[in-house]
Amino acid sequence: MSMSDSDTSSQGSDYKNFRQVVRDRLLYEMLRSAKSKDSKSAWKVLIMDKLTVKIMSYACKMADITEEGVSLVEDIYKRRQPLPSMDAIYFIQPTKENVLMFLSDMAGKSPLYRKAFVFFSSPIAKELVNHIKRDSSVLSRIGALREMNLEFFAIDSQGFITDNERALEDLYGDEEGSRKGDLCLNVMANRIATVFASLMEFPLVRYRSAKSLDPTTMTTFRDLIPTKLAAGVWNSLTKYKSTLPHFPQTETCELLIVDRSVDQIAPIIHEWTYDAMCHDLLNMDGNKYVHEVPGKAGGPPEKKDVLLEDHDPIWLELRHAHIADASERLHEKMTNFVSKNKAAQMHHGSRDGGQLSTRDLQKMVQALPQYSEQIEKLSLHVDIAGKLNRIIRESSLKEIGQLEQDLVFGDAGTKDLINFLRVHQDVTRESKLRLLMIYAAIHPEKYDSDKLSKLMELARLPQDDMTAVYNMRLLEGFTDSKKSSLGPFSLKFDVHKKKHAARKDRTDQAATWQLSRFYPMIEELVEKLSKGELPKNDYPCMNDPSPTFHATSQSASIQANQVSTPHSMRSRRTATWARPRNSDDGYSSDSILRHASSDFKKMGQRIFVFIVGGATRSELRACHKLSTKLKREVVLGSSSIDDPPQFITKLKLLTADEISLDDLQI
Repeated sequence: MSMSDSDTSSQGSDYKNFRQVVRDRLLYEMLRSAKSKDSKSAWKVLIMDKLTVKIMSYACKMADITEEGVSLVEDIYKRRQPLPSMDAIYFIQPTKENVLMFLSDMAGKSPLYRKAFVFFSSPIAKELVNHIKRDSSVLSRIGALREMNLEFFAIDSQGFITDNERALEDLYGDEEGSRKGDLCLNVMANRIATVFASLMEFPLVRYRSAKSLDPTTMTTFRDLIPTKLAAGVWNSLTKYKSTLPHFPQTETCELLIVDRSVDQIAPIIHEWTYDAMCHDLLNMDGNKYVHEVPGKAGGPPEKKDVLLEDHDPIWLELRHAHIADASERLHEKMTNFVSKNKAAQMHHGSRDGGQLSTRDLQKMVQALPQYSEQIEKLSLHVDIAGKLNRIIRESSLKEIGQLEQDLVFGDAGTKDLINFLRVHQDVTRESKLRLLMIYAAIHPEKYDSDKLSKLMELARLPQDDMTAVYNMRLLEGFTDSKKSSLGPFSLKFDVHKKKHAARKDRTDQAATWQLSRFYPMIEELVEKLSKGELPKNDYPCMNDPSPTFHATSQSASIQANQVSTPHSMRSRRTATWARPRNSDDGYSSDSILRHASSDFKKMGQRIFVFIVGGATRSELRACHKLSTKLKREVVLGSSSIDDPPQFITKLKLLTADEISLDDLQI
């Protein structure tokens, strides 16, 4: 199977960001290439399965697909109307069931379509290719039979998932080391490898090692998850290296494979950016938000589904901003719009320059139709920010967030948590659960004492929630008997220290917004990887780098072999709700936007980091921030992207018998 040469690697002359490459391959390499000179119709049918339709929808809009001559999109498993005068494009997984469906469509005297252009999402087995070749009636109707090697969801310009939603359950559940776990890792490895085949990148593969300092302690299946996945990815890459034309023969980028044990806190703690708060607090369905707009002629409000995605410029600007910063900026945008627009001033004149409400903006849409799109976007985000701020106030989230971060940084302990639970008995069940999960992650030794159960009694949490807290133990990286020399990423620090912390404050940040002190561990890991300071004992290489690989220097390689103790170059961030407006700390939306349009040709080699067991929005934000800081595109991959409620539900499933995701609510 061949694949056209796409010069998309980090070293290529035409450098595009991760999602642009995926979009271009689907639209131009697949849809545009499916043309036959003798076709009577310019329009084509696109047939996909449940997985490939998601791959397509994450990367392309329907308008993009239509522009490439597709007039109809069909599900391969649904009964379809015969269109014998039209050509069909099949974008499907290379499964036996899909191949049989394709053959039944195109075989015999009355095929459903005139000609078929078949594109497989990953490598197809030889026996299935031979099965297709044996049917001579089908063979003459095939316009193309190719492997796209594209089997992942591009969820962000710098993020992808492999759609292994049950990875946490399959890999960390009670049935440890089962066939189910190996099957999950095999699918994951093959899909990760297609990322590199798509981008024409050959990575230096590193992974978190299964390290046991105590020879009497047996290495478990959970300990070996990153090792097994790295081996699977490497096997697929070596096949691509020998079979794909133009695939690099030497390393062009770096891949770091870790699992959820490197950071148990990031999926649970409240993240205070606009994007994370929307998904955490607003019960969104994916990126879909239900927005209420005034009804026509004074009728009841109408509900409208809107997508919070990159095509919305306000969302793109504010998504990584602190919620307080986002709220201020939205107010500024409204004020600026009114001050520069005389008609808006007339409509708003009676309010004497006071703050515009969401309803004011919605009325303006009707009064100023020429500005409707601009005002509607503003109205949407003012409504969302207003809801978020109301939830923050009513749920005492500032106080909860402060305690969460104080626990993480060692400025609060058991007594502070007990006092909080006693004083704030009206705090939501979910918030109390998340506090106790953070506490358990920081103090794993408490699992074996009655301290944790007493805290849960004080919090009045039901057994269902207690299960989630105790299941955190299944994600432990290194327990007492197998901890990594108190290395930088251990959950425990030096026992002689008074502070019991899971993070050290970082000092290279300017004064920023309150509650933005927390950072995910991958931020530190990726920085160390980029500098060549990631300990090779804890994070070995699957392949020895070639002499020409210049991602790390010789001196950095020497440093990498030395296991260093936790080392902080950062002082405490000033906890002020209002920071300097000109701060360029990588967290503010201005900071991100200023650098987002930087010339990618000047960027260094890409860094990929893959987290088994679900990634978080804080980790995705960290990758955007690090791309600017390191001048290297940092791409985050994971089995899924989880908001705290989803992650907690999945944790409960680790020890549940015959319970589905739908049955459990936090």
